[in-house]
Amino acid sequence: MSQQPAKKKSLMRCLGEFTGHIARGIRTKVDEPVHQEVSRTVEETKDGQVTLRRTVIEEVVYPPSESPLEEEGKSCS
Repeated sequence: MSQQPAKKKSLMRCLGEFTGHIARGIRTKVDEPVHQEVSRTVEETKDGQVTLRRTVIEEVVYPPSESPLEEEGKSCS
C-alpha cells in the first residue's frame, strides 16, 4: 500500500472555510461567564479634598470549555 500525498486545499476553499468559521462565531450562543465574583471589599480614606478608594474583588475563574473549532487536521496550511 502506497500512501498518496494529501491534496492541498484551494484558495477559494480556504476562504470559504474561513468565512464559515466567522459566521459560526457570530451565530453561536454565548455561554455563561467563566468567572464568578465571590466577594468585593471597598476601603475609602479621605485626606482633605483627596479620597483614596481601594477595591478588592475576589473571583473564581473556571477553565474554558473545549472549543468545537479546535479540530486537528482541519487547517488550510
